[in-house]
Amino acid sequence: MDTQRLILFFVFVFSTFMLIEGYQRDQKPQAPAAQTAAKGVPGGTPGATEGVKGEKGAGVPSAPSVGALAGAAVPAAPGVPSAAIAPGGEIIKVETDVLLAQISTKGGDIRRLEFKQHKGTLDKSKKFVLFQSNSENTYIAQSGLIGQAGLPNHHAVYTVSSREFALKSGEKQLEVRLAAPEADGVKVEQVYRFTRGSYVIDMTYEVTNGSDKPLQPFGYFQLVRDRKPPEGDSAMLPTYTGPALYSKTKKFQKYAFDDLDKEKVAFCKDRVSDPRDLQDEGWASVIQHYFVSAFLPKDKTQRELYACKVDNHLYAAGVKVVGTAIAPGQKGSLSVPLYAGPQDTKTLEGLAPGLDLVVDFGILTVIAVPLFMVLTWMHGLSGNWGIAIILLTVLIKAAFYPLQAASYKAMAKMKVIAPKMQQLKERYGDDRQRMQKAMMELYQKEKVNPMAGCLPILVQMPVFIALYWVILAAVELRHAPFYGWITDLSAIDPWYILPVLMGASMIIQTRLNPEPPDPIQAKVMKIMPIAFSIFFFFFPAGLVLYWLVNNILSIWQQWYINNQIEGASAKPAKS
Repeated sequence: MDTQRLILFFVFVFSTFMLIEGYQRDQKPQAPAAQTAAKGVPGGTPGATEGVKGEKGAGVPSAPSVGALAGAAVPAAPGVPSAAIAPGGEIIKVETDVLLAQISTKGGDIRRLEFKQHKGTLDKSKKFVLFQSNSENTYIAQSGLIGQAGLPNHHAVYTVSSREFALKSGEKQLEVRLAAPEADGVKVEQVYRFTRGSYVIDMTYEVTNGSDKPLQPFGYFQLVRDRKPPEGDSAMLPTYTGPALYSKTKKFQKYAFDDLDKEKVAFCKDRVSDPRDLQDEGWASVIQHYFVSAFLPKDKTQRELYACKVDNHLYAAGVKVVGTAIAPGQKGSLSVPLYAGPQDTKTLEGLAPGLDLVVDFGILTVIAVPLFMVLTWMHGLSGNWGIAIILLTVLIKAAFYPLQAASYKAMAKMKVIAPKMQQLKERYGDDRQRMQKAMMELYQKEKVNPMAGCLPILVQMPVFIALYWVILAAVELRHAPFYGWITDLSAIDPWYILPVLMGASMIIQTRLNPEPPDPIQAKVMKIMPIAFSIFFFFFPAGLVLYWLVNNILSIWQQWYINNQIEGASAKPAKS
């Protein structure tokens, strides 16, 4: 296959892959009815088990009792306010070596979360902000207890010993305690534990039952977010933003905001909870490009997952967990860790089953994951992600060398017989049928297969698409510099130098091949490399770097084979 066909084939295949990706992102599979949640949960109150109605507009989760787990009837939890974010409250500032957090005394919500080791998407002089609550954006983590009246939910007003907490030098852990008002002899403290070097925040409720009755608490832990795309999101580089759940039965599932709006997912319907819905594995998350927040209940903790629309502009994804029954005069606790940080594959793999699936490598994950592993290994050798991409390109080129050599030999032979093709054109003029017949006879005589280049392209294209998603999805490449003007391999080239060089390399490749006999096609193919290079103006610099290096290696290989073939054809035949 000559370069002209290669270009057209690439445009077609790449466009097809992009359309498939876009279709799959829009057509989300429905969740099983077993995973349920109330619409309008307590901010929503987690309707992880979806339940009866409490206050107007609040779908209140029902709270399975200890007996319910054995198949007894499921009692309903008391209603709680439906508003997602309680106004008011004072701010508690927390600082660790990697995080800057702000917690509100109203509900104990984490209202703001900054990452000290990650720069802002657009303004790199600022720290990256994941959670925030202001007039423009809402993305918070909140929790509460349900099961009986008086337990604090995300509208409770807490007291705290200080307004500022900092992880001191030499300390491994920082603890922040918020005390809820005592109700009917029941004392509750909400405890946040931050660990040095970690993006995991342990959220715990410590309950002292000073009443004369047994207490069965249930906790909900949820992420509340608006549907606005994150800062720097591009229509040319589409990435998923929204809830995602992982369960033992359905594994990893994404739930688009549009589906939650239209109530397409089964678990957004109100119904009485079924104890069989409870699981001992699974987590709830909200994903955006490069970063994720996820509530990760501990092993064997009975839980139920949910995602739903809270009001006109807010959505919730969370888990409801079953606490241990607390006898009068006894203490108990209920804890769920929150991971809020970068989508670092190694870290995610060690936190919970399937959590690494939030790193979206597209439909060719089976190819992308090994490529990412090799790329990471080469980065370990070189210390530069750009150099690692170049080394990976050379490795891929070497792996495909035999196939590509066959393709370039076919193209070189086509160039050698180009004068004969021109003679056929002049001889048969506009008689296309006779022209095609004569061309096939010429191909057979010269032992040239014009389709010999198809296989290398078919094999190489999935690798290219997989690498596209690796460079697009890997947080390790976010703001990763190369050299000179390339300060971020995951972003477009700010000066468009690499795309221009890419276009120039494609022009050189075109000139190494025979010109099509059709004059109109010849003109189109001269313009095509320039037009096609415009696509790369919107691609990450790392991907353009890969394709540019690949083109340079291809030019050398094709030039070398062309010289061999042309030299052999110029030699006089032996008598």
